Amino acid sequence: VCFIPGGLDCSISFVSHVLGKVCIHGRQKEILGVLVPRLTELTKSDCMWQRICWRLLECVPDRWVEAVVLGFVQRAPGADVLSRLLGNLVVKNKKAQFVVTQKMLLLQYGHTTALLQNLLGYLALDSPRRALLLTVLQELLETWGSSSAVKHSPPEQQLYISKAILICLSHLREPEIQSCRQELLSSMMEGVKCHLDSNLPQLRRLGMVVAESISSKINTEGPVLKFEYEEDDETRELKSLLVQTPPLCLPDDNARSEKAGAALPLVPESNKKSQTSASVVPDEELDAELDSDDDLIPYDMSEDKELKIKAPVYIRDCIEVLTGSEDVDKWEATVKALESLVRRNAAATREVSVELAKILLHLEEKTCIEGFVELRQRAQVAVLTMDPIPVSKYLTSQFYSLNYSLRQRMDILDVLVLAAQELSCPKFHGKTKHSGAQKPRVQLLPGSDSSKDWRRIVDERIKSKTRRFAMGQRQMELASGPNEFNSVAGHFFFPLIQHFDRPLTTFDLLGEDHLVLGRLVHTLAVLMYLAVNTVAVTAMGKALMEFVWALRFHTDSYVRQGLLSCVSSLLLSVPAELLLADMTEELLETQCWLGDVAEKDPDGDCRRLALQNLLLMENLKKKLESGPS
Repeated sequence: VCFIPGGLDCSISFVSHVLGKVCIHGRQKEILGVLVPRLTELTKSDCMWQRICWRLLECVPDRWVEAVVLGFVQRAPGADVLSRLLGNLVVKNKKAQFVVTQKMLLLQYGHTTALLQNLLGYLALDSPRRALLLTVLQELLETWGSSSAVKHSPPEQQLYISKAILICLSHLREPEIQSCRQELLSSMMEGVKCHLDSNLPQLRRLGMVVAESISSKINTEGPVLKFEYEEDDETRELKSLLVQTPPLCLPDDNARSEKAGAALPLVPESNKKSQTSASVVPDEELDAELDSDDDLIPYDMSEDKELKIKAPVYIRDCIEVLTGSEDVDKWEATVKALESLVRRNAAATREVSVELAKILLHLEEKTCIEGFVELRQRAQVAVLTMDPIPVSKYLTSQFYSLNYSLRQRMDILDVLVLAAQELSCPKFHGKTKHSGAQKPRVQLLPGSDSSKDWRRIVDERIKSKTRRFAMGQRQMELASGPNEFNSVAGHFFFPLIQHFDRPLTTFDLLGEDHLVLGRLVHTLAVLMYLAVNTVAVTAMGKALMEFVWALRFHTDSYVRQGLLSCVSSLLLSVPAELLLADMTEELLETQCWLGDVAEKDPDGDCRRLALQNLLLMENLKKKLESGPS
């Protein structure tokens, strides 16, 4: 460090220019890694060095301010240190103010939580800067409550803005809260509505946490908002930001310890003794009360047995119990046994399949039965697999009918997907042979006729005696069987895709019910994937491509993810030759659209899915080119 004797004036603008130019040319880490720790030590107890540091940053040209300020904010160990280093730079320099209050908070979202705490804590430490803190909070709430921002910005940015809002709230004082109470309330109502309308669970949970935090701040004495959601590490971190305030600018350690020591003896010794004695007396009285119950002899319930209610053994008896019985225990036993009963009695189920599907679709829980939703869903899947065509016609027609809740419509989609998966998997009737696939040696069961399996026995003996120097990896015998979904795929698929653009009085897929639209799109993608090698796969692919093309610019990211999954299923299920022959123009247009999505879509999952689809198209092109040769 150079000292200028005689009290002469000096200018450090040249040093400021050098600092800015070094930072803007990519050497920010090297120079500030040395400069910031040194300035932190020098400004800790010397106000002259604080003025020198402030002047150093004030003289940096505007075109280099962003790199310098960002480097100082990233490397300052705390808000108090950042306040010593920057001073009131954000008040004096408009460029620095834009970087701190706009760019780092609203336009960027890759910074750490600790940096946010330092940055907003720096704004809260001095009275000239607190006005900027309130302005920042208002702008953050406007962005958080904007439906356009919620739809078009990635979840990571929404999380970043939510953290910034909670940190700002932790720095607000009571008079400041009262002065902007109405603005906070209106922003909270708008923002929580936008977040609850989202299809992404993470965004809905973010809206709930932030709304609860704002409500607890503006209603300290009255009732506050309370939502039901599952807490995870993310929500616990968000709540801790509201409770734990960042470190403020405090005196040195000695003064801190003196203040802490002076603040310790708040409780007089007499109060301590009275507290200890008060804690002993109730315990003695409590023991006396407990002693009075020692003479009671408990009942012996070791031989008691739980009464078991016999479940119905016929399908029609189950229908009677589910529709009209008042016996709660019998109703519960019927719900638990219905799935296995349906699968054992296929012929009886087909006689009343549609009626049973209707009952299960409207069935409500009478008692607190464990796993009721899963039991009902498994019974619905069993009925649908036993009699696919009429039951699928009923369910798909009810999906677009009036007087159904969104939950029931989504239940219909879940049942169709689970049943399609079950029908497309191979089934075996009778005993399966596990020993042949898992064990290399033949094991003859006692009393079996070995002459029937003589060829298998000889082959196994030859294999065990033969010495092989090079042998490929032994492949397990794959399960095989008829694909039962082949003949019914169209009944599952086409009714769902027909009426999506026809709004009803209580149901509008292209309007406010975009959550169900997202589930519908994902369901169609799964059905398309399961329809591979079926007769209707080409017609399904054409219809699905038209569906995707009509909704490709949807504003909801969950819907766009489903549309991209539909494209993947189409490319994997429809034979390459048929794709090229029947949908050449559609594929070319889809390829251009996928390129735009991979480059410009704000959602990371959408970009990833678009890249996967582009790779699938490239592999398809190579396969077709190498096919004739």
